[in-house]
Amino acid sequence: MVWPFTPRFCKQVARVEITGIINGATRTRVLKALKTVEERKFPALLLRIDSPGGTVGDSQEIYEALKRLRQKIKVIASFGNISASGGVYVGMGASQIMANPGTITGSIGVILRGNNLERLLDKIGISFKVIKSGPYKDILAFDRELTEPEQSILQEMIDVSYQQFVQTVAEARNLTIEAVRSFADGRIFTGQQALALGVIDRLGTEEDARRWAAELAGLDPEKTPVFTIEDRKPPLSRLVFNRSRTLAGMEAGMQWLEFELASSGLPLWLYRP
Repeated sequence: MVWPFTPRFCKQVARVEITGIINGATRTRVLKALKTVEERKFPALLLRIDSPGGTVGDSQEIYEALKRLRQKIKVIASFGNISASGGVYVGMGASQIMANPGTITGSIGVILRGNNLERLLDKIGISFKVIKSGPYKDILAFDRELTEPEQSILQEMIDVSYQQFVQTVAEARNLTIEAVRSFADGRIFTGQQALALGVIDRLGTEEDARRWAAELAGLDPEKTPVFTIEDRKPPLSRLVFNRSRTLAGMEAGMQWLEFELASSGLPLWLYRP
């Protein structure tokens, strides 16, 4: 559906949140929201990121969508408590980036994890018979150790993904590859350090980012409101999780567990202390 051109939306800053782990569900939600921003012809977008990152492909698709959108409107990213790894990558799609001085960011790098249950399976007497078309078809199988050739294959894949990350940051922030590599070793750093490194443009709150977005769009920063675009949860879901922090915490824990299981064996742009 194409939304009509209305003065109402042209005098507001759109706001989209990326919170929690970046995965397929995040990608679907955010891409839908960005399409709405474009169709309703908002003059600027405030992208609030509070995420430790997540899957590589999903982060890349959100980044590419932001790159396309910023050709039409101003896109300002605001880093919240944490915007690390894939959160940083997504932020590179914005026109400008602002973070709090104490924001945890960085963790530029790639990680791939698999589960090796070989010893446990031996103890309980379980083994598997595998018939495969090639020596690497069951790479990262959970019932055995990796072989040296398999480790080399996976390391090469990780190195390629890492190079993509470094290249994107270098291009987005107008830095040299060497400069990015000097801090893209997986370390985390604060928003203040990120400013010194050239990863962000300014220090400030989300409200500061809203004002900046309004200014860049030629709107009055004192009077321009934000319009948050989000999927509404069912009424019962809102009632339950607004009333119980414990249940909300359980939901977050289940999301992490689900992500760990679903992403086993995938390269990740993720910070997980």
